[in-house]
Amino acid sequence: MNYSQKELEEIERFASIYLKISDMAVILDIPADVLRSDISDRTTEVSKAYRRGKANSKVKLHSQEMMLAQVGSPQAIENAHRNLLDMEDDE
Repeated sequence: MNYSQKELEEIERFASIYLKISDMAVILDIPADVLRSDISDRTTEVSKAYRRGKANSKVKLHSQEMMLAQVGSPQAIENAHRNLLDMEDDE
């Protein structure tokens, strides 16, 4: 399916707040199975917009987690350590 620039921006914004694909589809009036399939194909612009939205929010969360870890939050330190291990596993 072809998505307009406005739809791509909306999908990126929705993904950045972790809205479910089925909810995005309702709002955009797109069949959920079509949107899900298009997002699963990593070569499509809609997939890139979706993943970019998620990744941008992840950056914000990880940044906040690191700030909390640096001031001694035990849970944040544990989460930051887990994030580091995940990062190293992905290298």
